[in-house]
Amino acid sequence: MAAPSPWAVLGVPIDSVGRAGGTEHAPAALRRAGIVAALGARDAGDVAVRIRGETRDPRTGIVGARDVLAMTPAIRAAVRELVAGGERPLVLGGCCALLPGALAGVRDVHRRVGLAYVDGHVDVYDGETSPTGEAADMPVGVALGRGPRAWVDAAGGASLEARDVIVLGARDPEEAADIAGLLAGELTDLTVSGPAALRRRGLAAAGREAAARLADEPGRFWLGLDVDVLDEAAMPATDYLMPAGLQWEELAELLAGLGASGALVGASIACVNPEKDPDGTFVRRTAELLARALEAP
Repeated sequence: MAAPSPWAVLGVPIDSVGRAGGTEHAPAALRRAGIVAALGARDAGDVAVRIRGETRDPRTGIVGARDVLAMTPAIRAAVRELVAGGERPLVLGGCCALLPGALAGVRDVHRRVGLAYVDGHVDVYDGETSPTGEAADMPVGVALGRGPRAWVDAAGGASLEARDVIVLGARDPEEAADIAGLLAGELTDLTVSGPAALRRRGLAAAGREAAARLADEPGRFWLGLDVDVLDEAAMPATDYLMPAGLQWEELAELLAGLGASGALVGASIACVNPEKDPDGTFVRRTAELLARALEAP
């Protein structure tokens, strides 16, 4: 097997609530915590994007719509350049609204890509069904081409097929009720496993199985990690706190099999809020977790 491509770290300092602060600070904080050196990565700098405007756009249903639509092609171009140049992007968010642009960049090079989405949510709302209008409610839905249409168009169309998406750790009961019909219908091929199901299978086994499935078909995959997959007591430095999530040790086991896969073409980390971590404890722990998961086998 060929050696894995080297990592290149790319920052996307955004927060989909539409105001300054919060997860915007995560890329800089994770760099200070040593993630670049720990991976022996090249620092590719930040994409010059922000999301501003707390009003929900009546046409798209997105908060800060103009900036969301502008940032997506910028992220797409930056990721495409790294992948085409033989590097694996590690995209430091910001929030998970970065995902449609990142996946589009991979799609531009490889045509087809899968997604291992380690997240407390499935994130397949659109501009009409999202309860908040925040772009972070919608990234997987956008990458699947469901809408909002203007955002899908900004990404150059869909990047994913439902059968190529595996969600690991989703547990939001309100979201589950909202999207139950969608998962039973249009997105029936999309796989969702909550924490209880992952524990029954074993966290390490679940990670290995997901990686093997995506390596077989479509042949390569992106790892999207949102730290709200962790239990609220284990990870208070995020904005979407929920009980009954994974513990740090469980998440490390899950990520090990994903990070070791030769089919892993890139990764992203989202929703770390350094403003909720004044002494940097949880930022450092996140950086250490990523370094262990993504180091070359």
